[in-house]
Amino acid sequence: MGNTAKKKLLLLGGSRYILPVIEAAHKLGIYVITCDYLPDNIAHQYSDEYCNVSIIDKDAVLEMAKKLKVDGIMSFACDPGVATAAYVAEEMGLPHSGSYESVSILQNKGKFRQFLANNGFNVPVAKGYTSIEQAIRDIDIFNWPVIVKPTDSAGSKGVTRVDSPDDLAKSIEYALSFSHSKEFIIEDFLEKNGHSSDTDSFSVDGQLKFVSFSAQRFDENCENPYTPSAYSWPATISEENQKELTNEIQRLLTLLDMKTSIYNIEVRECTDGKAYIMECSPRGGGNRLAEMLRYATGVDLITNAVRAAVGDPVIDVEQKPYNGCWAEIILHSEKSGEFDHLWVSDKIKPNIVEEDLWIETGAAVGGFSGANEAIGTLVLRFDTHEELEKVLENQKDYVQVILK
Repeated sequence: MGNTAKKKLLLLGGSRYILPVIEAAHKLGIYVITCDYLPDNIAHQYSDEYCNVSIIDKDAVLEMAKKLKVDGIMSFACDPGVATAAYVAEEMGLPHSGSYESVSILQNKGKFRQFLANNGFNVPVAKGYTSIEQAIRDIDIFNWPVIVKPTDSAGSKGVTRVDSPDDLAKSIEYALSFSHSKEFIIEDFLEKNGHSSDTDSFSVDGQLKFVSFSAQRFDENCENPYTPSAYSWPATISEENQKELTNEIQRLLTLLDMKTSIYNIEVRECTDGKAYIMECSPRGGGNRLAEMLRYATGVDLITNAVRAAVGDPVIDVEQKPYNGCWAEIILHSEKSGEFDHLWVSDKIKPNIVEEDLWIETGAAVGGFSGANEAIGTLVLRFDTHEELEKVLENQKDYVQVILK
């Protein structure tokens, strides 16, 4: 019969966003080990084994991975684990998206902005810091307003827009409270044209085989107006800039010698007419983006990310058109309180493909200061862009989270 031992996949993190990854791995006959320092995280209920190790401690994860003799490692929809996964894969000779050095550039906002600038990409004025005093001395190099972010956090946590230098120190302290490395970045605020894009793409042997652009939307009335509250496909970015961005993303992957991987990529088209790559992380995005693309195109990036992680060939990763116009609403409350129920208008019931509510009546909800306070998702399909826009531009007429 030969060796029938299952391949082992080490998944960093334990959020609900990796549940589809665990499901895909199990369908492929792969043994899944989840790892983080939070044993109560939901994903650990679905994996075959759990290890209580902090995913930002790369040497501890390496030691554990060697002991478990894993065949692959990945950090899906979990930003803090991406560099650790690259480190472990490189040290153990496992399949990897790119070198630890390249992935570290992509994962650190300060290093990434500097790399873009050094290689002639469109990039805002940006600089990384470790001290408030150093940043305040540099206020004249920026074109105000600016954005202040932790260099190593995701889900829009710790991000603020600052209109006056007088408010800079307070925003830096807020950013640092979300940074593991205690680093932050300041960059010019780029005024976008239409909607920015945050969605997933995929490369095979360094070649971009699937690229997507979305329309990322925000709720200006919630605690953090930079936390995405909805996504839709196709994007509002011009065809010309989509082509330029595709070429520039490919150039970036080539310069960094990236391999086979899924990527969460944020880009924007700005009022200066230019298109900018804002983020490019070799991981699946949160907010179920790869699942949305599977609905919209039939291309299964999740299963192929699992295949790539354990060294199996990827299958059917190719550019395909969207089957209609698709939207994902991130269910959330604009203010803190006690959840009562979700109200959805009968007018959009025929458009609902999936309703996924994560909490029950009586649960406490926050005021949506970050992606971690989402309470569910609503997947919708429309025949026309006009129908989609009508709903997303007037969400409260169609979807409301009702508090007690």
